[in-house]
Amino acid sequence: MNDGSGDGADRMVGMGFWARMERRGPDVVTIAGRPVRSGSRVRLRPSALGRTDIMDLVLDGRVAVVESIEQDDEGAFHLAVTLDDDPGRDLGEARMPGHRFFYGADEVEPLDAPAAQAPGTRILVAGIGNVFLGDDGFGVEVARRMAALPQPAGVDVVDFGIRGMDLVYALQRDYDLAILVDAAPRGEAPGTLTVLEPDPAGGPSGAQVEGHGMDPVQVLRLAGELGRLPGRVVVVCCEPAMAPAGGPDEDVLVELSEPVRQAAGQAVRLVMDMIAENAGPASRPPHPEGGDMT
Repeated sequence: MNDGSGDGADRMVGMGFWARMERRGPDVVTIAGRPVRSGSRVRLRPSALGRTDIMDLVLDGRVAVVESIEQDDEGAFHLAVTLDDDPGRDLGEARMPGHRFFYGADEVEPLDAPAAQAPGTRILVAGIGNVFLGDDGFGVEVARRMAALPQPAGVDVVDFGIRGMDLVYALQRDYDLAILVDAAPRGEAPGTLTVLEPDPAGGPSGAQVEGHGMDPVQVLRLAGELGRLPGRVVVVCCEPAMAPAGGPDEDVLVELSEPVRQAAGQAVRLVMDMIAENAGPASRPPHPEGGDMT
């Protein structure tokens, strides 16, 4: 006679397994006296354990970026990494095989500062928009201009375009501040800049993001549901001269309107000032007073 106790035990084991699967890994681990966290750079050393797998031989000595830290039931740490020079690195951030790899803590060599040195402020500047829809490409243009300027350590400037899921995964890293730059109609004069601090927790849960769509609010909600958000999120908006309708027959327009192009230069200065306020005045590079930063 089966009293069901076996089934109950199986259910408890299953519940324990899924609870472990949903548990977040540690934010930081110390390897060779250095802190390693999401965003840290490491050199892969699988040869340290004598591994001779063909992929390990190819990756041995390569520089990688830690995407996440996991810990198994026995307490061992495992690092999910993407290659620093991989042109498809965003695919690794999106959990695509062939661009994301796992290594043990004893198979990597930390390249960041020693633990005795306090880590600096980590800031993400995310350019958002569709360059084929005119003024909607405002955020992408700002990211392009900023990428040509020297940035302090810990500041990443990335053109995400319309890749919403890529931004979701990037927000899972340990950024102190994320500055999203986007075009958004708010009823102002074309070229008007507005700084917003959205509440990612607001609105209904269960947010969904299209792989090739970008709604900053939905992106922030989904990133929060996945378990991690920067300490502060700011959105720098620009009023477009013409907002895209988003229809399939919409004309391709690759140039910004004149007021939005001028606003792009102002936005660069604004974002650089935000970076300086959070990373220190020494991080502010010189720029022409009143000029258009190109």
